[in-house]
Amino acid sequence: MKMKLFMTSVLSTSLLLTACGGGSSDDSPVSTNPSGTPANNIQNPVVKVDAYTSTNLGSVAAESSILTYKMLGQNGQEVQATSLVFTPNTPPPTVGWPIVVWAHGTTGVADACAPSKAALTDSTKDLISKLLAAGYVVVAPDYEGLGTSGIHPFLNVKSEAFSITDAVVATRNYLLQRNLLTSKKWVTVGHSQGGHAALGTAQYASRAQLDYKGTVAVAPASNLGNILVGGEAQVANAPLGIKIATYAQLETYTALVTAGLRNTQPTFDYSQVFTSQVSSIAAQAETICAGPLEDAFEADMESYAGNHSGTLDGYTRTQPNFMAVPLVKAFLDKDSQPLQAKVTTPIIIYQGIADNTVPKDATDLLIFNATTLGTKINSYVTGNWDHNTAMSSNVDNIVGNVQTLLTAQ
Repeated sequence: MKMKLFMTSVLSTSLLLTACGGGSSDDSPVSTNPSGTPANNIQNPVVKVDAYTSTNLGSVAAESSILTYKMLGQNGQEVQATSLVFTPNTPPPTVGWPIVVWAHGTTGVADACAPSKAALTDSTKDLISKLLAAGYVVVAPDYEGLGTSGIHPFLNVKSEAFSITDAVVATRNYLLQRNLLTSKKWVTVGHSQGGHAALGTAQYASRAQLDYKGTVAVAPASNLGNILVGGEAQVANAPLGIKIATYAQLETYTALVTAGLRNTQPTFDYSQVFTSQVSSIAAQAETICAGPLEDAFEADMESYAGNHSGTLDGYTRTQPNFMAVPLVKAFLDKDSQPLQAKVTTPIIIYQGIADNTVPKDATDLLIFNATTLGTKINSYVTGNWDHNTAMSSNVDNIVGNVQTLLTAQ
């Protein structure tokens, strides 16, 4: 997602919104039957496999495929989802290749935004290439509703986690059918929304019934309600250009959330969140990707300001108190917040001090709430990175983290 400017500090006065940090046992990972098998386990997860040709990993990938698989969707039923699967060009060890999941950042909720339908970013290709060279199978889910039927439940922790756990199970099933062995060891790495998904996976990893070895989350999204409130406050007196850029980002996130809520609540309407002035733009979230959507919000504000003496006076965006709408409040307080239950597997987090998209304050608060619940953050690495360089500057470090996690006893 194209990000131009965001707040550098947001959370000092918004702790009132952070009931979302205190999870409960109601969010326990997986119910089981007496045999210990998840009651909602997908028995035959693989639907079909197609070649993936939108990347150039031929020197390190023996196979690049799009796996269509079954997962447990937000509606409580099996749904189809898609995932990229890359296998190394080296023979598997005796116990099989370990699996590394790559969880991608925000692209949007429309089908065209699925990574399996587009070329990968340079930093993603760099990471995947190095993971393959190190001898790992790489699984990169699109997430529920991206590239398949239904709307992607944007930033829904459980949906992202089940997209990942069920993709891993499906990948092992598919490779076993081809006499390619994978070990039970696996880890998740993710950036931005993908960091959010990676932390969600840590909470729900037991669903896969494998040996989950840990999580690497880079600039993980969290505390969205705080960011929305903080963003509004920070630019209230800012120059027009900064104000428009920030508002456009806030409205893009809000539109993606609104679209995602319509996955299970199709009668939920954009007019319940947005004013009539911008609701038609917000509704485009279901047909265009995040970058163009942000551009559309920005262009509309620039046009308005151009016709109103260079100001946004009288321009309305969201409905008053839309975050108090029960469906929205439940999402912000619980459904979108990772690490609401104690996690015992290792967690490594990278965070840029200069990140204007996911501010360090948001990640600090995420960690505070998680550790309050008993989760240990094994490493919290900060540096003078922005949102993108937090990922691109640390590819080699992340590969080293993965190797350490997968070799640990």
